[in-house]
Amino acid sequence: MNSPEIMEALQALAAEKGMTTEVLLEAVANGLESAYKRREGAAEQAYVIIDESFNITVYAQEVDELGNVVREWDDTPHDLGRIVAQTVRQVLNQRIREVERDMKYDEYAGREGDIVTGIIQQNDARYTLLDLGRVEALLPQSEQVPYERPEPNSRLKAYIVEVRKTAKGPQIVVSRTHPGLIRELFKLEVPEISDGVVELKACAREPGHRTKIAVWSNDPNIDPVGACVGARGSRVRQVVNELRGEKIDIVPFSDDLHDFVAKALSPARVREVRFHSEEGVAEVVVPDHQLSLAIGREGQNARLAARLTGWRIDIKSETQIAEEEAGYSGEEWAEGEWVTNPDTGEQTWVPADGSEAITAGQWSEAVTEQQDGDEAGEAVQTSEAVQASEAVQTSEPVPGDEAVPTDDAMAGPPAEAHTDPSTLRSDSTAP
Repeated sequence: MNSPEIMEALQALAAEKGMTTEVLLEAVANGLESAYKRREGAAEQAYVIIDESFNITVYAQEVDELGNVVREWDDTPHDLGRIVAQTVRQVLNQRIREVERDMKYDEYAGREGDIVTGIIQQNDARYTLLDLGRVEALLPQSEQVPYERPEPNSRLKAYIVEVRKTAKGPQIVVSRTHPGLIRELFKLEVPEISDGVVELKACAREPGHRTKIAVWSNDPNIDPVGACVGARGSRVRQVVNELRGEKIDIVPFSDDLHDFVAKALSPARVREVRFHSEEGVAEVVVPDHQLSLAIGREGQNARLAARLTGWRIDIKSETQIAEEEAGYSGEEWAEGEWVTNPDTGEQTWVPADGSEAITAGQWSEAVTEQQDGDEAGEAVQTSEAVQASEAVQTSEPVPGDEAVPTDDAMAGPPAEAHTDPSTLRSDSTAP
């Protein structure tokens, strides 16, 4: 069969779909081979060759038990035109769909970590579909910012986290909560970042609420924070608008951990940073009036600073530090260690000075006795104070008493109290 018109149609179709003519010819040849083998009396082994003029030839083969070709002959059917008419359309449509799916997948397969702009096609509580042009992107509920519900047909930027190859074509999963979205948005707005002069070293984010980023400049003449903020905040404002008002804190990155941790707690001012490497804790001292600002609403500022620096941050005010240091300064701590008995599992305190060791139970009893003794002493002091107070109240004169003691009465011994009314009257009428 020779048909130059069909060959020209295949070339035009290949150019329209963005593929080569060889791909379409291979699909037609495979389809014709399958159609030939379904014919009655066809050879079990056969292949089809199509030349540049669309001349189709079917070659049948005879093979031995080892799979070697023993004989080969031209077995092109006389009614090949009918077979071609039934097969070409079906085969081409199927092959074109497969090639288009592969091309779409190859287009996005290496783009994990890039940012894309799509138009919202469908938006519900489970997922959101973004139209990227040739393909659709899936924005799952887990990757959506809480309470963010963009309107349909509006444009939205998202971060590609995964590209899956499925039977129906590539499935592109995007995110609005990934920290990489912040990095890519700043790369779009800040030329210094896209050129590599300014680097975004770390990012900590609570989607929909607040983000902290640490930036570093490879050029000492360029301020990394100022480059990201822009003139009158124009650059960072574009990022904030795209994130629907999410607050962004930009701090300078530093190799000095003390300075980096202090800057990470911005806008709070830090007086001192102490590191406890074994526990992985950074103890931060701030002025009393800066304590709530350093912690942030519901601890948000401290959490973001901890994620940004990689250290657990313990924030204390100057008053708390002073109280702790004053409480420990006057106490003496015994040196020693707790030793666990491998047989019984009981712990024993072994002093370093070589004195007698005590078990955990004995230690607990001693502490309890000391606490009981302290409580008894406090009770005795309280009782004595109450008795002294009652004695003072009894010795004081009754308010409103008009009798004033004379000097002789004050100087002499106290007189016995008169209980006889007649005696009181005779005393009062004596000359």
